Amino acid sequence: MDNNLYRNSGNYMQLYSYRKAEAIYDITRFFCENFLRRGDRTIDQMVQAARSGKQNIIEGCQASAISSETEIKLVGVAKASLHELLADYNDYLRNLAYKDPVKGRIWEDGSVEVMAMRRLCRQNKDAAFFMAIVMTRPPETIANIAICLIKHVDYLLFKQLKTLEKQFLADGGFRERMTKMRLEQRKKNNNSDGNNNQ
Repeated sequence: MDNNLYRNSGNYMQLYSYRKAEAIYDITRFFCENFLRRGDRTIDQMVQAARSGKQNIIEGCQASAISSETEIKLVGVAKASLHELLADYNDYLRNLAYKDPVKGRIWEDGSVEVMAMRRLCRQNKDAAFFMAIVMTRPPETIANIAICLIKHVDYLLFKQLKTLEKQFLADGGFRERMTKMRLEQRKKNNNSDGNNNQ
């Protein structure tokens, strides 16, 4: 544990989880605006879930200076929001499959498409890269790309939570640091008073 009450809040722009959550948000807006019916309530729900995933990573990162608990909670909320969005993309493809099983296919784990997307996810982090691909693809492909990205970010957020857990166990939370610093200051004052009385 260091001797600072406030930890340095992280730079969320450097987090791969944030950069790729930003890509998911941009893809979702594009998908909803171009391929869902105007007035469909799903549009607002999907865009809000994508935005919540991105924004809660930002908030968690900024909250880290004061509260480990808040940071962990907000990263958990980001994960939950992205899972909600994942269900919406799955629903889109599932319903499409009733009309056209080929178009409505959800890429299976281990498929050529999923393996290619995993490679792209590992090698690229900018929204612009993924948007350049998405803008030339049909809606069923875009939905599958979004699903792959969401699963990738979910894994990154899981690793982030495990890191935060270790950090919390090693350093404690804000209240614990505050208590430790007060006790150390009191000890210093007592030692100083004792030396002055000699």
